[in-house]
Amino acid sequence: MSMTYTDTAPLDSAPRGRAAFHLARAAGCAPSVHNTQPWFFVDEGRDRGFEVHADGGRRLPLTDPAGREMVISCGAALFNVRVAVRNLGFRPVVTPLPVPADQAFLAHVAWGAHAPVTGRVREMERALTRRHTQRGPFDPTPVPWSLIEGLRDQARAEGALLHTVDNPEKLRMLGEWVRAAEATHRAHPGHAAEISGWSGHARRPWWERVSRDACRLPADGSLLAGRDYTGVVMDCDRRPRRWTARTGTVVVLSTPHDTRLDWLRAGQALQRVLLYAAAHGVMAGFHTQPLELPELRAELQARLIGDRSAQMVLRLGYPTHVSASPRRSPAAALYAARTGAVTALPGPAS
Repeated sequence: MSMTYTDTAPLDSAPRGRAAFHLARAAGCAPSVHNTQPWFFVDEGRDRGFEVHADGGRRLPLTDPAGREMVISCGAALFNVRVAVRNLGFRPVVTPLPVPADQAFLAHVAWGAHAPVTGRVREMERALTRRHTQRGPFDPTPVPWSLIEGLRDQARAEGALLHTVDNPEKLRMLGEWVRAAEATHRAHPGHAAEISGWSGHARRPWWERVSRDACRLPADGSLLAGRDYTGVVMDCDRRPRRWTARTGTVVVLSTPHDTRLDWLRAGQALQRVLLYAAAHGVMAGFHTQPLELPELRAELQARLIGDRSAQMVLRLGYPTHVSASPRRSPAAALYAARTGAVTALPGPAS
């Protein structure tokens, strides 16, 4: 499952045709910032591989002005592509940021040598559709420490670190940073429109928004305030009075630096962690609000992780309610290379 950066000629027996739809479908299962699904894919044909691109038209300019969370989302999709290639019996050969002048071209994935499909690969592949985001409180059952250690190993395998925040004082500070950032976001009408997707620059059809069913648990029902996708949550500044035992295990995902390559690495590490967790019945809630405000991000990094760059803040636990976010069809995100341009592919025959 580890990513390879060496040039390996793809085999003549590399899958044809619908393999590209298989990869695009797997990639589309990845989590993304507010379900924007900010990616598109290019099928170069069996001899040349599969490309992952960031779709700048789906970036949220108020939430994510630098595109950091967009690239992390695409990194998660890239990891899913790697899982799908392995599940077809090949080693993925990944070249990150292959064209430095093209910032949107994030990765090229070639078909490498044949490799037996292992039980771990099958486990990851099954977890692609089992993984869902938890919004609201978890079941009070704690996540075993042995599983947390396993998740740390998964992050390290992708060049990232998973920091557990279990010190009461640090948890208190993190809760305050999340609430302060969320209060700032809720007070900004344009930001609220971006989050919901109902109007403004980031207007999206209903099948590209976070579903209302996914938001039926209280957004502020844990130590860390949740996103307000409905516009009906009131004051998030007050401390939660219920469900604090259901916050789950709080972790921060970090990378050595804060470059575009680090963001891509963070997305792959994130998805590897999430799939491993989902395979064991554990889901995650995302709380990146303070990472979207430079002052709070700097303070969080200084107080919690030192000289590394914080990329994600997560809660991990056993879900009380699972709801899938709607997805675009693979055909809507998949293109074919045609004489230097990309052309939309028709969907596969039913």
